[in-house]
Amino acid sequence: MRNLRSPSAFLAWSAWLAAAVCAIGAGSALAQAPGRAPAPGPAPAAAPARGGVSLAGIVPLDRVIAIVNDEALTQYDVSEQKRVVLGQMKTQNVTPPAGDVLEKQVLERLITERVLLQYAKETGIRVDDTQVERTLARIAEDNKLSAAEFRQVVEREGIPFTKYRSDIRNEIIIQRLRDREVEGRVNVSDAEVDHLLATQDAQSGGQIEYRLAHVLVLVPEQASPEQIEARQRRAQTALQQIKSGADFGQVAASFSDAADALQGGTLGWRAPARLPTVFAEPVRSMKPGGVSGVLRSASGFHIVKLLETRSRDTPTVIEQTRLRHILVKVNETTSNDEAKLKIDRIRERIELGAKFEDQAKSNSDDASAAKGGDLGWVSPGDTVPDFEQAMNRLAPGEISAAVRTPFGWHLIQVQERRTQDVTKERQREQARQALRQRKSDEAFQEWVRQTRDRSYVEIKTDEQ
Repeated sequence: MRNLRSPSAFLAWSAWLAAAVCAIGAGSALAQAPGRAPAPGPAPAAAPARGGVSLAGIVPLDRVIAIVNDEALTQYDVSEQKRVVLGQMKTQNVTPPAGDVLEKQVLERLITERVLLQYAKETGIRVDDTQVERTLARIAEDNKLSAAEFRQVVEREGIPFTKYRSDIRNEIIIQRLRDREVEGRVNVSDAEVDHLLATQDAQSGGQIEYRLAHVLVLVPEQASPEQIEARQRRAQTALQQIKSGADFGQVAASFSDAADALQGGTLGWRAPARLPTVFAEPVRSMKPGGVSGVLRSASGFHIVKLLETRSRDTPTVIEQTRLRHILVKVNETTSNDEAKLKIDRIRERIELGAKFEDQAKSNSDDASAAKGGDLGWVSPGDTVPDFEQAMNRLAPGEISAAVRTPFGWHLIQVQERRTQDVTKERQREQARQALRQRKSDEAFQEWVRQTRDRSYVEIKTDEQ
């Protein structure tokens, strides 16, 4: 229970790309799944008859653009994704690259997504409708919108809500794939945390964060020397354009192979530990507005721009809550109604004199059951929002009514509260999370690249 966190806010497929492919890299995000054939546009002017048969109104068939293993990507798939991406770029004031460059970027994005979804399906990852609906409800709530208002916002952006729902399902699948293939293998030692904190103090005298943008020119796995040289020349050309005064975001959109390319290559705010290893040293010596040279990593060639920095030295004083809880999970064997009935009966027994800790030991599905449901001292943000909101409404000693979270039904008892300066603890936890995120991003980027390289991909030319 200690590690129950809010689900990622899934808001635009472009952000998933930053997490999944630039991590190849992470959520917010929508994949563009194949949709229905587009509605015919206005009828064209009458065409000359041939053999007495009018050609007016003839609609060309959708063309296969690429084969990904045993699935086809069509021109309609690419055109729809381009439409969404262009809308996002307009909103973010990013100048689009040339049409052929944009089409190539979008196609590669779709290929990578399709490869990951195929692998997930082959290896048994499934997401049911209930999980998708809960995620949609969470997105709406996080944006302070009702379900109807949220649907209107999505459709106002030109995205059919059925497609949005499908894309949310795909993102959840890919996140589960990442959790399974990468997250469980990432470890951060206390020594690594100590070293990072000492390095930060020595270099800056405090907590510094960097806001970055980048260009990534990928190098295929087992590339030939000629291929490596060609990719390096591409990176050098991009750098030369930047040095000549071209907008960095436009160059990223035109040259970068990272999934965030079409958002101008922005990486957002990063603590030093979350900087990709290849960026770490150059960024520390740069001033805001500075651009690195071409940097080499296992993935390819990079160019990074430091947009701005900020300090995080402010002391952190928070109210902590000491509490315990009982959880009855909702899963394949226990329905929502069954779990609710069980938690209500547990509460009735406590009201009749049973001890909370005894009921937790006997009935709770959480790891804290052995300790009578004790979660110790909990800080804001340590639990999912539904749990935290219920906890905050309780007075010390009070037991909640049944509380629903994505994990199931809970009873919560607040034991006491305190105000605590957790600056050092928070710095240490943030350092651990940043190190873990950096390792995870780099490992996932490499895993995605290898999975993509192992797949059969055939790009169709016009002649084919």
